Amino acid sequence: MTTQEFLGQEDFNINSKTVSESCPSNIALIKYWGKYDNQIPANPSISYTLSHCKTNTTMEFIANEPFSVQTFLSGNEEVKFAEKIEKYFNSIEQYLPWILQGKYIINTENTFPHSSGIASSASGFGAIAKCLMSLDESFSGKKSDEESLKKASFLARLGSGSACRSLYNGLVVWGQSQVRESSDLFAVKYPDDEIHEIFKDFNDWVLLIHEGEKSVSSTVGHGLMKTNPYAERRFQEARDNFEPMIEILKSGDLQAFIKLVEHEALTLHAMMMMSDPAFILMKTGTLEVINKIWDFRKETGLPLFFTLDAGANVHLLFPNDGSEETVKSFIQAELLQHTQNNGVVKDVMKF
Repeated sequence: MTTQEFLGQEDFNINSKTVSESCPSNIALIKYWGKYDNQIPANPSISYTLSHCKTNTTMEFIANEPFSVQTFLSGNEEVKFAEKIEKYFNSIEQYLPWILQGKYIINTENTFPHSSGIASSASGFGAIAKCLMSLDESFSGKKSDEESLKKASFLARLGSGSACRSLYNGLVVWGQSQVRESSDLFAVKYPDDEIHEIFKDFNDWVLLIHEGEKSVSSTVGHGLMKTNPYAERRFQEARDNFEPMIEILKSGDLQAFIKLVEHEALTLHAMMMMSDPAFILMKTGTLEVINKIWDFRKETGLPLFFTLDAGANVHLLFPNDGSEETVKSFIQAELLQHTQNNGVVKDVMKF
């Protein structure tokens, strides 16, 4: 499939309309870190879509007004974000030819704290893309659910790469890989019939080690991969990791899953440390939590493990397999003390 297949219809009929959509965030297991022009990933990635951590967005389109965007986050006007959305809307006009023929008032809110290690850009642009597709179907005609979802994923990707994965529930793949129908242009749902039951009911508790702004943004971090001497090796490793991941998901090998997911998380941060200039987003509390997880797993054999996004906060992953109450007690007693304000966001990945 090429970008030509997502071009919009020149025949449309606009009117003022308000739409509302919701989109969850996601957490990558095989990481995406590094991209080419037009938001093309340097390597494929696979993620879990969360259940509770969402962005809820209402988009008011006022037809035949001069093009402008006004954005509000939890009731507060965000001028810089409006400028970003204006630039984004200009960039996707060929896919939605009506998009610049009106004024937008966008109200958005997250169900999770800002700067929490949960990707608000993913859920945010996912919700915006869904709103745009809702408007497009009203102005240009109804598409099939599959076509609409695929185009929404395509549009979300152009706003924030990982956002394309948030349009689907469960395990999701973005980037050309061994997974059938996968593409660099949009995400696809991982085939449910190739996933062992153990991976279909997981907890993700996010420890808020650091609740402030990151010292280096993800956009800058992606850019630094262009000069990272280890980048090409990393991209190849991510591609290679798909083969064992496919087998792991099929067989239910939880120990192999833990090893691969934690390795991917640490590799992400290793790439940051080997950038020029180098940067470190982990904090002391991040490392203390990781070491306590390893000690706990060694002592109990229970499947508590971690992944990291591009920040200091720790995603604690553990299945609902009968041992979760012991794991939760350990988290409360031993790990919460390493957070900034006893902060934890509790979510699940269930499908």
